[in-house]
Amino acid sequence: MINYLKNVLEKMPKSWLSTTTHRLDIYDEKLAKTEFLEQFELLSKKDSTDPSALNNLPTAYDYIRLGHPLSCVLEWSIARLHEINPENIISFSSQSIPILSILRKNLLAHKNTRIIYTDNCLDFFDYETIKQTYGYSFELKKVEKLSDISDFDGTTVLVSQSEKVEVNTLKLKIDFFINIYKKLGSVLIVNGKQNEHYISEIQHVRRRETIAMTPANCHTALQALIKNSTFTISSPEIELNKKIVRDEIITITGAQTMPLIGSSGLSMQYAIMMGLVDFAQENYQGKPIKFIVPPNCYGGTNDQARRVAACIKNVEVIDLPVDRENDMTHSIDVILNEIAIQDAVPFIIAEIPTNPRVEVPDLKQLKTVLEKKRKTTLNSNTINPVFVLDQTFCPNTPFLDSVELFSKVKAISYVSGSKFPSGGQCTAGYCVGNEKTSSLMLKIDKHLNICDNQATDLQYEILAKQLPSMNQRIFDAYQNTRDFVDFITKNLPSAKINFVSKELANQGFTPSVFSLDLPTKGSTTKEKENYKRALNLKLINLMIKKIPNESKFCVSYGQLKGSYWTVPATSTQGTTKEGDKDYIVRVSISPKINLAQHKKVFLEFSANI
Repeated sequence: MINYLKNVLEKMPKSWLSTTTHRLDIYDEKLAKTEFLEQFELLSKKDSTDPSALNNLPTAYDYIRLGHPLSCVLEWSIARLHEINPENIISFSSQSIPILSILRKNLLAHKNTRIIYTDNCLDFFDYETIKQTYGYSFELKKVEKLSDISDFDGTTVLVSQSEKVEVNTLKLKIDFFINIYKKLGSVLIVNGKQNEHYISEIQHVRRRETIAMTPANCHTALQALIKNSTFTISSPEIELNKKIVRDEIITITGAQTMPLIGSSGLSMQYAIMMGLVDFAQENYQGKPIKFIVPPNCYGGTNDQARRVAACIKNVEVIDLPVDRENDMTHSIDVILNEIAIQDAVPFIIAEIPTNPRVEVPDLKQLKTVLEKKRKTTLNSNTINPVFVLDQTFCPNTPFLDSVELFSKVKAISYVSGSKFPSGGQCTAGYCVGNEKTSSLMLKIDKHLNICDNQATDLQYEILAKQLPSMNQRIFDAYQNTRDFVDFITKNLPSAKINFVSKELANQGFTPSVFSLDLPTKGSTTKEKENYKRALNLKLINLMIKKIPNESKFCVSYGQLKGSYWTVPATSTQGTTKEGDKDYIVRVSISPKINLAQHKKVFLEFSANI
């Protein structure tokens, strides 16, 4: 196995280390990781490391933060060493989230948890906050010898720290082994068939609250495994890179707080949510906490908010209708009036522009609604809302500068770094706040650290290289997108296009993504819907077939070159309620693209419908 791994690492596709956006046309979500490893196993039995065979392995996961070829290979290797199923091995970029994933499952199952550790490997673990804010219950016990582990009525987790990949003694009375590898992350081993029902829920925590061990760190771990050596990681420029990244974010956003940088957009959002919960528990003890979230927004945002609410008794998610016939500002006004009566703590999470319909509310009206003074039924002042803005589609818009828009409101914005900030080269995300949020940002930073979800050194390095050119790339991509949108409007006027108006663009809203509601046929609503869904895929498949070097069936945005095509309902809105999903085409255009070729293929498509 070691010899085979050595050959794989020598001949693997370069994209295994650099790609953050996987192909949906060779991805089956039900077979995530399994399908990739089944075919990888067949290659290993043939001792085949042919580069084309490795390159043609099916997509393991739809998002790289959830998993990727090298995380699968690392998990497969560790599983082979332990002679167990690779499904039982799950790698994390975080050291603490694997522990939290087990605690979450046991909280909902009302099951006891005992965490056993050796040496001082849990010095970073803030057990008091984890009990108070997250609501998790557990016993913590340090042992000198593993033979001292006694029987326990519940789940036993053993946490240890190592400088190299080693084999665990699975015959111990342990349900889960968590091996912490400093600077790399951690690996969780599920021990015994009786614990395999935890796997899907642990994977879901990795999907929503953190990321898998990064490709670069998995590569480091595999190299150490091959050589039977300790890990070697060097980041001599890390402090300089951090300074460049923070300075660039402050310049771009106009924010008044020090930026926080997480391992992904959802890692950052989780820190925001738990930081806000912590703040509310401390300052508004006993009051209900309401997260107001659009039901059709990015599925990860939606799902994560509901997952937080499921674990904490006084937290609830309120739907915020924002698209189609609904207006975000009006919806917020109505909901804040209702929450005022309950004397609850309102936290709003919204996307501007909205996803996937690329709509921007009237910002002056939004400002008025957020600043509006409301009264409880006892005629006392209500708790002012915190407005949390996902501005991934417009990271160049300085929403939080001190001049005007949200200056009188507690406002926080965050961006998924896998989009424009990194040009699609890493997953790291960041968060900033205005002057009124200084105490909130301290709480968010606290929970970013508790979850060990900070950006990695390499992610900082990538952001330091890419952020300085971000605003120019956004402008160039918008110009291409406007050109393509105008072309489609002229040549297929029966299609409905959702994109910002030229007036909004002049105000600084210059996204490079638009949604396309294609014309349809049929005598019934069902026939019309089925025809349109088939047409969506026909367009996407034609683009990929005719322009394979630029077009990709993928969910990303802000890439350095080419075009990305997806249907939100089947990807980004995967966990959204069916009635709120959008079965339309979402198109992302980059600053470097053969626009003439894209227009030619689109004309071919439109001529045949």
